Amino acid sequence: MTPTIGAELTRAHWHTSSHSGDEGACVEVAALPQAVGVRDSKDRGGPALLFTPAAWTTFAAAPPRR
Repeated sequence: MTPTIGAELTRAHWHTSSHSGDEGACVEVAALPQAVGVRDSKDRGGPALLFTPAAWTTFAAAPPRR
């Protein structure tokens, strides 16, 4: 991870899904200038995955698997 991305992740505004309820077992997402960050809500200081905006849009638009 580059220092620039690390700083962006630190300053990012993270969002938790409204479907997560009070259980705390979910992910948080943050929009960055060149990427979308995803992290574990139980480990906010831990690592984050980075996706291109196009990859995230494709993932978010996919129908749920059953």
